[in-house]
Amino acid sequence: MKRSACLIFNPVAGQGDSEQDLAKIQEILEPEIDLDIHFTTEEIGADELARAAVERGVEAIIVSGGDGTLSSAAAAVVGSDIPFGIISRGTANAFATALGIPDTIEAACETILQGGTRIVDTADCNGYPMVLLAGIGFEAETVEKADREAKNRFGVLAYIIAGFQQLRQLQSFDVEIETEDKVIKTSAAAVTVANAAPPTSVLAQGPAGIIADDGLLDLTIVAPVNKAAAIAATFHLFQTASTGEAVERSDIGYLRAKQFKITTDPPQKVVVDGELLGKTPVDIKCLPASLKVFVPLTEEVSPLEKLEGLPNLNIEMKETGDKPSE
Repeated sequence: MKRSACLIFNPVAGQGDSEQDLAKIQEILEPEIDLDIHFTTEEIGADELARAAVERGVEAIIVSGGDGTLSSAAAAVVGSDIPFGIISRGTANAFATALGIPDTIEAACETILQGGTRIVDTADCNGYPMVLLAGIGFEAETVEKADREAKNRFGVLAYIIAGFQQLRQLQSFDVEIETEDKVIKTSAAAVTVANAAPPTSVLAQGPAGIIADDGLLDLTIVAPVNKAAAIAATFHLFQTASTGEAVERSDIGYLRAKQFKITTDPPQKVVVDGELLGKTPVDIKCLPASLKVFVPLTEEVSPLEKLEGLPNLNIEMKETGDKPSE
C-alpha cells in the first residue's frame, strides 16, 4: 500500500514558478506517496493547515515554502511524532541548511522518499514554538530590514546587507541573562539564542558548533564598542561559521544552557524564526527530542575535483607504473 502524506504548499514563496515547482514535487513524490495537497492563503497559514493535519492523524506532513512557512508548520507538528518533510523554496533556506536537508526540490523530495528520520530539539519562547533561533536587538532589526523586494533581488545577501545597514544605527542595551545555575549581567548590541542555525545566521555563531539534538540552547552575545568593532565582529562570526571554530574576540561571548530568561533595558524587539514576536523580556526553554524530521540517509560526499569548463582544458591520464606481479 502507498504511503500517504499531507503536503502544505505556499504558492507565493521563493523566486521560481510555483506551478512548475508543485508539478515537479508531484512528479517525484506521487508514484510512491498519496499526496493530500493544501495551499496556504492570506487567511489560512501553514500553522493552521498543519494543526488540522495533526488532528486528522496523517502519516506524514510535508511542507514546501520559505523559512516562515516551514517554521510555522513545524511549530504545529512539535510533540506529535508525525514525521515532517521539508522542501525549501525560500530565499535563505535557513531551516533546511540548519538541519542538513538539501535545498533543491529534487534532492529534498528524494530525502523524503528515502524515509530516514532524525529527532531534533525545538524550543518554547514565551509560549511560542521556536525551531531555529530567537534574535534580540540587532538580529531582530535585521530581519525587518530584509524586506521581500530585497530578498527577491539579493537572496541571502539581503540579510547581510541589512546587517551592515543596521550597524550604522548600532544601539547597545543592558541585558540580564538567567540560566538554571547563574545570572549574567552585561551590555550588548545583539543577543541570539539558537536551537539550530545555519552559517548565514551570522550572529548565532559564537559557539560555531550548534547541535540540533543536544538538549541545549546556544546563546551568543555580541557587544562591540563602536561601528568599526561591529563590522569586525560580524566578519569574525562569518569566518568562524565557515570554519566551524568558536569565536575568540573579547567583544563576543557565548554559553549553552537548557533555558534562558532574558531581560533588557530598554526593552528590545524579539524575532523568532524570522517573525517579529514582540519585545523582551523572554523566557526560552529547550524542548528536547520534540520534532521528527526527514533527513538524508547518507551524508553527501563533496567531489574532490572539478575541472570541466576550464578554458583550453586538456587532461592526459598517465599510465600507472604498477607492474603486474609475477
